[in-house]
Amino acid sequence: MPELITPQGKHSISAILFDKDGTLLQFISLWGSWSECFLEQFTCQLAGRGLEFPVQHRASLLGTVHDAGGRITGYDRNGPLAMGTMNDLYAILSWQGYLLGLSWAESKELVELCRQEADALLERSRPVFPLPGLLRFLDQCAASGVALAVVTADETAAAENHLRWLGIRGYFSAVIGTDQVERGKPFPDMALLACEQLGVQPAEAAVIGDTNGDMRMAKAAGAAVAVGIAGTASVAAADRGISGVTGTVVDAGVTGAADPVTGITNAAGTGAYGVITDAVNTAGYGTIMDTVDTAVNGGIMDTLDTAANDGITNAGNAVAARYLLPDADCIVKSYAELSIGRNAR
Repeated sequence: MPELITPQGKHSISAILFDKDGTLLQFISLWGSWSECFLEQFTCQLAGRGLEFPVQHRASLLGTVHDAGGRITGYDRNGPLAMGTMNDLYAILSWQGYLLGLSWAESKELVELCRQEADALLERSRPVFPLPGLLRFLDQCAASGVALAVVTADETAAAENHLRWLGIRGYFSAVIGTDQVERGKPFPDMALLACEQLGVQPAEAAVIGDTNGDMRMAKAAGAAVAVGIAGTASVAAADRGISGVTGTVVDAGVTGAADPVTGITNAAGTGAYGVITDAVNTAGYGTIMDTVDTAVNGGIMDTLDTAANDGITNAGNAVAARYLLPDADCIVKSYAELSIGRNAR
């Protein structure tokens, strides 16, 4: 029987269920482009009706991080853009139009126009790129006879397109979009349907994803193991659930504040991470004990590396990854830390 080999151990599996965005393909290149176009069109459509969409609401609306020029550079892994269905996103924008004075029908029509423009942009540019090490890992899975499926909050037709653009559609025996089930993530419906189509039991399947919604779906479905892809998660990013921002404080959508993070410096934020020991609390966050300070700032102790990192080599980033993916059984930075073997029994 094939085995999924992770930094925490080996798991006998027959199948792997992959999230799509942020797990198979780079999130910002695709959804950053789509969201920028959508929000720009939304702003212009409102302006044409004599309405102004407040700039300060852009980041908090979908859970995105914008630079000074308005480009999207990061996202909240547990926010609407990362975890919501497409209908969730359309409803959020429609609600904003309604709040600004449009009727609900007018607002929905406006959002549909924006969607068409954003989708057309993606079709022209096809900004899809695989995560590092993905193709090697998919080849290993195929060579070992592991059945593969995609379970995504995106709609099935769009997901099929993105996989074809990336040239990896042939690896997957099933593609399950949120439009195929009654309930999306974090509920188990997509994972259960994927297992049914693959002809395996959920306990024989691993789930790999980049959000805690993926991890919770795996748990609810009774999957063999839930593996979180941490990517570039950082301490500063995790302070607000934001991914893709390094050394930046993101406060309710406000970006650009310098943050010389050399450990955990904010008492409230530190408490929220959930993996900081009582010893740190005793130290008072300001004069952190040498052992903890050393572990967090670069000279990682073996015990902390084993217990907290789950394959992540930087202790500060390991804390951030665990904060963003608290329900993961294992957290890795990239596919370089995963491989497929075979159980000799």
